[in-house]
Amino acid sequence: MGRHHARICAITEGCELVGVVDRDATRRDAIREQYGGEGFERVEDLIRHGVDLAIIATPTVHHRAAAEALLAARVHCLIEKPLAPDVPEARAIADAAASAGVVLQVGHVVRYDPVMVAIRKVVNLRPRFVEIDRISPMTFRSVDVGVVHDMMIHDIDLLLMLLGQEPEDVHASAVSVLGEAEDVCNVRLVFPADADGVRCVANLTASRLALKTERKMRIISEEAYLSADFVERKGTLIRKTANAAKIAEVRRQLREGEDLSSVNYLELVAVEALEVGAGEPLRLQFEDFIGAIRESRRPFVDAEDGFAAVRTAERIVQAARSMGSRMVELGSES
Repeated sequence: MGRHHARICAITEGCELVGVVDRDATRRDAIREQYGGEGFERVEDLIRHGVDLAIIATPTVHHRAAAEALLAARVHCLIEKPLAPDVPEARAIADAAASAGVVLQVGHVVRYDPVMVAIRKVVNLRPRFVEIDRISPMTFRSVDVGVVHDMMIHDIDLLLMLLGQEPEDVHASAVSVLGEAEDVCNVRLVFPADADGVRCVANLTASRLALKTERKMRIISEEAYLSADFVERKGTLIRKTANAAKIAEVRRQLREGEDLSSVNYLELVAVEALEVGAGEPLRLQFEDFIGAIRESRRPFVDAEDGFAAVRTAERIVQAARSMGSRMVELGSES
């Protein structure tokens, strides 16, 4: 991800890529030669050189060390998701940012995906049930954490954003195949009832052992059904408000046990394509980060958002372990 962030920095107007930090000299020099800036082996060398903002795209286990050094020097930070590998480290990073008084943004980039932007624009979408599938083949890119912190964390963040609160109950099952951390996980989240007594249940599935890549979200509410495909960059919105009088009549007929075999369901609802715009999520995220710094405002995904996502992810992993999720070793007889 560091290479992609370097590219975005290099092409963003009003931003200069001053340096790249990487212990691997070959990788460091390749990025520097392509996008500019100086090459440094340590974060402290970059700080001494001079920098206003930094993007931390190290393995998650190294986020805290890099962040605390930069934040202590009052350098604004954008930290790749997840914010940290566990709750204590996530809390420490969030507190360090608050003490430094600088902008800290967490790289939950799916919030900036044009499909998600389109979903956020749908008015009066009060979810009662949400189903999200995020599966792909193993890339071996983020194996320092399990699939919950690696992939499902995106969808956890989206749910917390949409519902404005963390789940009340967590039920999960997970399987580890290639290493000690989970590679496949399914979770059922139950959220607290809102002011009107409306409660939402979400079902999430994440796998990094699939044979294909799939990113799908389905949202069901009392007024609408929304289906979105993030890979195909499209979606469908179905509303029942198209024919309120006819729906009321159908309800009456149902109560009275009448024959409805002649009713055309599609005449009762309005079906429309989700209006998905253009834009590269990573660039939109970086522009929000820059804007938050220049305008002294909160970024769309701040440290507390990142902390909440890590806390929920940790609850999911703990719930899966309490269910007695088993380790499966490739080539074993079990």
